[in-house]
Amino acid sequence: MNLKAFVPMSSVRFLLKALEDQGVDSGALLSSLEISKEDIEFGSSFPAHKYGLLYQHIMFLVQDESFGMLSGGKIPNGTFRMMCLCIIHARSLAHSLYRCSDFYEICRGPIIKPVLIKKGRYAMVTFAPLDSASEEDVEALMNTESQDRLRTTLSMWHHFISWLIGRRLSLKAAYFTCERPDDLDYYKTLFQSEVKFNQHANALVFPSSYLDLPVVQTEESLRGFLKTAPYQLLVMVDNDNSLKSQVMSMLGKDFSRDVLSADEVASALNMSVSTLRRRLNEEKTSYQQIKDECRKEAAITYMNAPQLSISDIAQLMGFDEPSAFFRSFKKWTGVTPGEYRKNEEYLKFEKGFKEVSKG
Repeated sequence: MNLKAFVPMSSVRFLLKALEDQGVDSGALLSSLEISKEDIEFGSSFPAHKYGLLYQHIMFLVQDESFGMLSGGKIPNGTFRMMCLCIIHARSLAHSLYRCSDFYEICRGPIIKPVLIKKGRYAMVTFAPLDSASEEDVEALMNTESQDRLRTTLSMWHHFISWLIGRRLSLKAAYFTCERPDDLDYYKTLFQSEVKFNQHANALVFPSSYLDLPVVQTEESLRGFLKTAPYQLLVMVDNDNSLKSQVMSMLGKDFSRDVLSADEVASALNMSVSTLRRRLNEEKTSYQQIKDECRKEAAITYMNAPQLSISDIAQLMGFDEPSAFFRSFKKWTGVTPGEYRKNEEYLKFEKGFKEVSKG
């Protein structure tokens, strides 16, 4: 976890108020987590890893996995895991999102579901009534929801989709039905895209090319993911205001296409390449170091997906020959791809994947 990441204190206060609205005393919970009420009352930001832990405990207390998110009703604990198991073997991101929408139709508790809409070059993930719910029910739900709940919902879905495909989903825009908030800068940092308010729907808009990407996660990686959930769905490790964070977000983990040059990144950030290099140097890094870090993270993500052969990974990483990928992977990690896949942790991944595939 990134211990340097923070969330605004307003998000913490929103969680605690929602908890108390259900008649639960938050004092004992805060005490058990060694969180003082004074810090929450007078602080301006809160450590993200503690926020994730607090969220996890609250969901257990109220037995509701949709706590703090748009749903319209309580969703029993364990539902998220079952949804993941239903969609994790889908052939593409688009297929997984369609399955997800279908899952919500038989899920107990919610009155809305995520839906995927594709229009030409762009796609949108938004929300619609279940077949059993009415448009009036959903409209009433949307009209009474707070800015914090809407932001949390879209942020969680953004990060969940990013986790499925093993790279950050680069957004064109995030739409909100609520009024423009006071902490607009935090929204821009969180979504790293254009953010619009007073819209007709709450939605994530992104290039439709992402829909063809494979789901790289497995049941084994899901187990690790769930151990610290919902931390990864609340704050991603590059979720800060640093220039490095912005560059990493732009580079992403898709190296099957040409990587943006330093000049292209600088131009997109409205600065000269010399300014880009100077500011990155002030953060004790460089464009090349960031690019190497992104490539290493992408390679390890793919290597942990047993359904991908090393040749497949080499192609996804943009290498014409597997041998070139072998050399680069050893440079990044100190071991060859073959040696990496012989370690105990990976063999557990592979065993779990094969058992699931047989089932």
